[in-house]
Amino acid sequence: MKLVFALLLVAACSKSDEQAPYRPAPSLVPATELKRGRDACAAYVAKVCKCAETTPSFGEQCRLAKALPEALEVDQSVGTAPGVEQHDSVSLAFAVRKTIKSCIDQTAKLPAQGCP
Repeated sequence: MKLVFALLLVAACSKSDEQAPYRPAPSLVPATELKRGRDACAAYVAKVCKCAETTPSFGEQCRLAKALPEALEVDQSVGTAPGVEQHDSVSLAFAVRKTIKSCIDQTAKLPAQGCP
């Protein structure tokens, strides 16, 4: 019995040394949704930074807005990187959607803040 168990362990260890071929993780955010999110974030940055040119109070908001497109790209690329666990990929897809939502929400608030 011990011999069988030892042989199974040796066989299992020898198989773990082999590398599986690289296959990128599938994106949990569809390409069309990601494109709309990129467009929404770019539009928000453009709009708030244009307002910052004439109204200095939007300066800080413009500076912070510029980080949103980059955050979107980082979360998306890390979420599809090799070796990322499924639960991490799901969390990063959630972060992508949260960033997109933030871009849309902040754009909607601009007219009330005096940025047409």
